[in-house]
Amino acid sequence: MPHFARVGEFPRKRHTVFRQPDGSLYWEELIGEDGFVGDTSLVYHRNPPTALTAIEPIPVAGEELVPNHPITPLHLQPRLLSLKGDAVLDRSTLVGNDDVRIAYAVATETSTLYKNSVGDELAYVESGHGTLESTFGRLDVSEGDHVIVPTSTIHRWVVPDGVELRLLIVQATGHIDPPSRYLSARGQFLEGTPYCELDIRRPEELVFDEGTDVPVVVRTRTGLTRHVHRHHPFDVVGWHGGMYPWAFSIFDFEPITGRLHQPPPTQQTFEARGFVMCAFVPRLLDYHPDAVPIPPSHSNVDSDEFLFYAKGAANTRRGSGVGIGSVTVHPAGFIHGPHPGTVERALGADRIDEYQVMLDTHRPLMISAAARSVLDGDYPFSWAAMEEKEIKTDA
Repeated sequence: MPHFARVGEFPRKRHTVFRQPDGSLYWEELIGEDGFVGDTSLVYHRNPPTALTAIEPIPVAGEELVPNHPITPLHLQPRLLSLKGDAVLDRSTLVGNDDVRIAYAVATETSTLYKNSVGDELAYVESGHGTLESTFGRLDVSEGDHVIVPTSTIHRWVVPDGVELRLLIVQATGHIDPPSRYLSARGQFLEGTPYCELDIRRPEELVFDEGTDVPVVVRTRTGLTRHVHRHHPFDVVGWHGGMYPWAFSIFDFEPITGRLHQPPPTQQTFEARGFVMCAFVPRLLDYHPDAVPIPPSHSNVDSDEFLFYAKGAANTRRGSGVGIGSVTVHPAGFIHGPHPGTVERALGADRIDEYQVMLDTHRPLMISAAARSVLDGDYPFSWAAMEEKEIKTDA
């Protein structure tokens, strides 16, 4: 996140003497992106953050992916997965490639401490509420939030008793940022962008915790490792910089509309190495008198399209079995678009009520065993089936 922030206590100048009440020095931790020529933050600990007492491997199952072959459009129903527990250890990978993995979690308890050293994570809150606690402090989250957790940030998901916090989790292999075209040369959001600094929330209150021999799960490119820290990582007295967790609600996204159909880049929320993200929200539809106010059939020749139907109506998939909580994957090589009958029903409509989260990935998405277990096998043929139904109805 390119905006400087500061919380808690810190010295007047960076990398200068900063003493604790007992006269000992606080411990600096410099966290930096891109070899310290990108965003950085300086975090001040009461104890050395480097002190480990054990290092252990963690067996990982269910993250294996296989190619989508023969190339097939997919309709997944992740709500059918038997998921409850820890948002870190009990998440279920759905699809992914070398740039990104997308998982689903139903968090019903506070998670283990965790950091992803491969890249940033973005969690979209489908439903429920809770708190992201990290070395940067406390960030309350609720339905509709996109929560961005920077690479190697130690954090945990805190879930109140009796709450199910449903998360769609995007695990990048780089950094997830606002689109560069939204920002000035100095990093300020430009006029006319669909969200801006006023819509962004960040930690403003530190979290303090104590303890010894504290386990932290670390994700690397080769799997999961457990580091046991001599001191609790949440011993921070202050921090300053431009790298920290932040949240942006889909309910604060201001859609761009026009007389005729607007392409998906007008709905973009984030960009990352190997993929982009978009949000589709309630909006006025195209207002040319002859407008067809829904997307045409289309081939995104350079991307696979992952679409999560979060809330509202799934009008372009009406009658196909796709509904709220569904995921569709339309791979490059497959022409997709509205189902038969949808275009005629849409003519004259002036508004759409939907909340959808989309990723377009530059490399093909592969599929997990969990995804295959909640696969709608009829979906690839639903266009033909509904066309036949339309013909019979007209006859």
